[in-house]
Amino acid sequence: MIQITPAAQAAIKGAIEGAGQPVAGLRLMVQSGGCAGLKYGMSLELTEAPDDLVVKAEGLRVLIDPQSGTYLNGVTIDFVTSLEGTGFVFDNPNAKGGCGCGKSFC
Repeated sequence: MIQITPAAQAAIKGAIEGAGQPVAGLRLMVQSGGCAGLKYGMSLELTEAPDDLVVKAEGLRVLIDPQSGTYLNGVTIDFVTSLEGTGFVFDNPNAKGGCGCGKSFC
C-alpha cells in the first residue's frame, strides 16, 4: 500500500478544494517517459474506474489503476518546499534507479 505524509495530504486537499467541482479523487499513475524510463503522474479525476484501487487517507481518495499499482506498492508520497523547488516527492522502494530530478525512475 502507499503512504501519504501529512504535508502531501494537505497539498492534495488544497488541490481538490481548488478544483471548483466535485472530484472522485486524485489519480496517481506511472507512465512511460522521463529520464530513467518511467515517470509519476497525478491528476484530479471526476469519476472512478471500476478496476481502480482506492486508497483512503484522512478523508482523501487516491485512485490507482492496476498496472500502476504494481510500481507503487510501498511508495511514500511527500510534499516538500525547498530552495530547489516545491512539489511532490516519491520514495519508492521498488525503483531500481532514478534520475537527478527525482520525477523519473526505472
